[in-house]
Amino acid sequence: MKKVLASLVSILMIISMLAGCSAGSSSGNGSGQEDGITLTLLHRWPNEPFKGYFDAAIEEFKKENPEVNFNVISVLNEDYKQKINVQLSSDTPPDIFFTWAGEYGDKFIRDGKALDITKYMQEDGEWKETIIPSALKPFTSEEKIYGAPVLMDVRMMAYNKDIFKELNLTPPKTWDEFIKVLKVIKKTETTPLGLGNKAPWNGGLYVTSLNQRMVAPEVLAADNNRATGEFTDPGYVEALKKLQELVPYMNEDPNALSREEERSLFVNGQIAIMPLHTIEFPYVKDAPFEWGTFNFPTIEDGKGKEAVVTGAPEGFMVSSETKHPEMAAKFLKFLTSKEMAEKWVETTDVISTTKGAVNENNSSPIMLDVTKEVEESDEMVIWLDTALEGKVFQPYLSGIQELLNEEKTPKEVMKEVQSAAKEVREAAK
Repeated sequence: MKKVLASLVSILMIISMLAGCSAGSSSGNGSGQEDGITLTLLHRWPNEPFKGYFDAAIEEFKKENPEVNFNVISVLNEDYKQKINVQLSSDTPPDIFFTWAGEYGDKFIRDGKALDITKYMQEDGEWKETIIPSALKPFTSEEKIYGAPVLMDVRMMAYNKDIFKELNLTPPKTWDEFIKVLKVIKKTETTPLGLGNKAPWNGGLYVTSLNQRMVAPEVLAADNNRATGEFTDPGYVEALKKLQELVPYMNEDPNALSREEERSLFVNGQIAIMPLHTIEFPYVKDAPFEWGTFNFPTIEDGKGKEAVVTGAPEGFMVSSETKHPEMAAKFLKFLTSKEMAEKWVETTDVISTTKGAVNENNSSPIMLDVTKEVEESDEMVIWLDTALEGKVFQPYLSGIQELLNEEKTPKEVMKEVQSAAKEVREAAK
């Protein structure tokens, strides 16, 4: 019996020693070079083709870095917005996490959740130079870089070339030209312009472009900052008046029409022009007519910069609490490499933020034209509902709906926005 007990004790001691060795090999000093690294990646694409892209990218990265394992958590958009807050507040936040640009990402910087990755981009200047500057700018704060943009969504005005050719029209570049085009189309049986504002963010995107065209860039930047936003510039009221000017040329009851219905009307030739996101291009590729795009028209009496594109980059940040900052940064550099960026475009049909990733081998002429406009623009104007804090953009979007229903005037809408901005401004002190 004693011999049996002695043998059991010996076996337990050996197991204990082996467990200790195993634990020692998986622990690290944060250098990113030790064996057994596990990176937790949180993103918003559990659906195809995006999921397949990230799965393949991870496997490709692991070939070059066999010591790295990934714990991938993927959640769809609306759920993601809740999931990310919970995850970043936990004791084990993800090493790498997806974020939109604007106020949505800025709050992670303010709260110290995002790691400053400037040194990793500066150590390899080639990395920074591969990214389109206007896409990197929204991930930069006080000249420090806090994220790597991977994709961008750009909003252009899509138009039916057959209708334009029949009516001898050319894509407008200015507001006056735009109104003239709409007037000509209105004389036909085709609705000139589309707006499906059942989900109010769509009307907010019209106003995003109008604000940029009407308001001086330094004023717009100050108002988009939660600590300084006032929205008292008269250009905001004029922007809403410009939206009202478009209403007679739009489909009936914009607030009752969904975005999907608006898109279907365009594909069926019932609407001649609609604002279309590049991520929506695949939905209209089978339209029975040739279509093209033009940038939102410049406004002659506006104070905004010309040729600025409406759109936003999306990408990833590294957690400030990660134990593997070098390896996390290395993965982001890998995702934004030209090789992986080209695969992104081929797989998803979504624009990459890497220079040259959108090319003749993987993209349509329309996508090439849009990407060229983005590369030539030194900045993008970001969506209203991500550029502003929720307490400000919610009354803005609901106010736009009421404006379209003729229930409020532009001044009344902006008065409510100003009140909300004051509340946020005081809370930020």
